[in-house]
Amino acid sequence: MDLAEIDHRAFDRVAAAKLRGLESVLPRLSAAADHGKLWYLVAAGLAVTGRPSLRRAATRGLIGIALASPTVNIVGKQIFRRRRPLIDNVPVVRVHRIPRSPSFPSGHTASAVAFAAGVAMEATGRTALPVAGLAAAVGFSRVYTGAHYPGDVLAGAASGLAAALVTRLIWPVSAPAEVVPLERSVESVDPSGDGVVVVVNGDDGIEEQLRGELPGARFESSGELEERLERAAGAAKVLAVGGGDGTVGAGAAVALKHDIPLLVLPVGTLNHFSRTLGIETVSDALNAYRSGNLSRVDVGTVNGVPFLNNAGFGIYPEVVRRREKLERRLGKWPALAVSTLRALRHTSPVSATVDGHSRRVWLAFVGNCTYRSHGTVPTTRAHMDDGILDVRVVSARRGLGKPGAFAAVLTGSHRLGYEKWAARSLNIEPSADRLLVSHDGEISGSAPPVVFDKHPKGLAVFVPAP
Repeated sequence: MDLAEIDHRAFDRVAAAKLRGLESVLPRLSAAADHGKLWYLVAAGLAVTGRPSLRRAATRGLIGIALASPTVNIVGKQIFRRRRPLIDNVPVVRVHRIPRSPSFPSGHTASAVAFAAGVAMEATGRTALPVAGLAAAVGFSRVYTGAHYPGDVLAGAASGLAAALVTRLIWPVSAPAEVVPLERSVESVDPSGDGVVVVVNGDDGIEEQLRGELPGARFESSGELEERLERAAGAAKVLAVGGGDGTVGAGAAVALKHDIPLLVLPVGTLNHFSRTLGIETVSDALNAYRSGNLSRVDVGTVNGVPFLNNAGFGIYPEVVRRREKLERRLGKWPALAVSTLRALRHTSPVSATVDGHSRRVWLAFVGNCTYRSHGTVPTTRAHMDDGILDVRVVSARRGLGKPGAFAAVLTGSHRLGYEKWAARSLNIEPSADRLLVSHDGEISGSAPPVVFDKHPKGLAVFVPAP
């Protein structure tokens, strides 16, 4: 008995099966998955939750569909051109609509598995398992309604899984960094927040929520941010800072100065540092505080000014400024492409001596700890305590000009001038009187020399309990 005969017999058994209660449900489910409509609806539901992990799950799932669907429908079906099953034995009530396209592989199943696998890479089991169950039901419905042989569905599932894995090459999976806990937890953490002083930048609604969650905490709400942080740190056992990466970076500088633990409240537009710690919501932060679980993480510095994520110069400050405005609307990589193109239009490379080597630098990225992904603007880190500065530079090459610089920024090609190395410190001597430097989204001018350095394991932060 060959595989084709096994496939036909399996189809006949499913056609003969009578699943009470599913005679009308599965055909409707199969119809809902036409042209990916079901998955677009699920993706919208995940996106409106407001949780960054679920928005990433929805995006990765849709990228998987964008890869799987044309591969299966345009390439796979045209190569194999298998006829659809004969549906003489399939009850009429089940038959939805038999497509005219070839049968192998199943496009519905490929899209379903690509989406479900993409969601599973970013979301917890509580979300991933129901989506996976829905994808399995769609795959079974394609056989149950007579549209496909079981072998078509298995091949579609394999194609969808492969597409989901390819998304990891395009966009690395977000995962918290590994953080080493302190030998002790915070003693006598008060669930009411006694000893906590809170500084929130620009979100009164969150402050009201925190007053309900931490009735014993103090709040510094008046004055400039720097003044509020200094007053808070002087009176706090724990400094809680709410805002984006720039605000949290300012809070980290004060916490480092006063040697007190920092509680990060992710309420800003971009929260890369808190996400790296595994804190995506205010609830995550409060749970980390109540667990009393502390870790020590590295802090980078540029001329003594701390940064938690990354710093840079050349067109990097302008790219960051423009990208942050576009990222929510376009996504990371389209926003990077648009912002790089706009930043290059009216700029020239920066002439500088970088650790004793003369260079003409289009873009320089300096990361606090080693980033996992390739390229000039990576996003994820495996560790927050490795003592390393991750340096990535795009230098000007003769004959390439701005088009070459643009391509180097987007592709990270060594042939186009991209270089990467690890350092404990970095010394920059620009030819100009001042060098424009970005650090955690904040932009300032620095007089030479410009020195990037580290405080290894210098900052105590609350992290989720392991």
